[in-house]
Amino acid sequence: MTDSSSLKGRAALITGAGMGIGRAIAELLAEAGAFVGLHCHRSVDGANEALAVIQQRGGNGIVLQADLCDADQATRMVDRFVGTAGRLDILVNNAGSPIERQKIEDCPLELWRQILDTNLTSAFVVTQRAIPHVKRSGHGAIVNNLSLSVQTGGANGAGAYAVAKGGLQVLTRTLARELAPDVRVNAIMPGVIETRHHEVFSSPERMEQYRRETPLGRNGTADEVAEAVRFLVSDAARFINGAVLDINGGRFLR
Repeated sequence: MTDSSSLKGRAALITGAGMGIGRAIAELLAEAGAFVGLHCHRSVDGANEALAVIQQRGGNGIVLQADLCDADQATRMVDRFVGTAGRLDILVNNAGSPIERQKIEDCPLELWRQILDTNLTSAFVVTQRAIPHVKRSGHGAIVNNLSLSVQTGGANGAGAYAVAKGGLQVLTRTLARELAPDVRVNAIMPGVIETRHHEVFSSPERMEQYRRETPLGRNGTADEVAEAVRFLVSDAARFINGAVLDINGGRFLR
């Protein structure tokens, strides 16, 4: 029987793979057999450490540094990956950040544009460049990383971030229609995940509050998000397209 979860022989590009969820995804997809591209911007050391771990486990990949808010750098990053791997089967648009918390009424236009570029436009540019390659794959899959802020409206000054991630959710559904049947496009919507993101943007008291509000009684881990991504990009999910998978321990039910 064929292992539908295997990614052997496929090439996967993961943006924002130098830390947290992106790094966990890269390591797990490599473990499943994929040649991985670990994109990073500032977290070069983390990406190199992740690649070393992958190689120690018998996998392989490449570190790709680029500022995805620069369209030229973003497109060259995709081209370099394809030039090295020889193909592109899987794209995970994971890179993103709230950058700075500001209520909409106080948000400077420059910050608004920066947040949208970081979380939405960058994914558009990378995906557009990747599409011709992923369509030729025969196993093409794209996964976009959303945020629970899409459902909450971006509390505590994360409104612009929520808007950007909401746009990414609509882009997911648009691409799911436009690229079918050649490519499946889905999204994940993580809840509170114990990563550096929340070390920066959430206080220990708020993290404890999130834990208490979650029916499973804890916050999530990056590895648990990576497992969901591995499923979505594998043939085990071959009839799933245009879906948004909640990974929040039941904290938000819809």
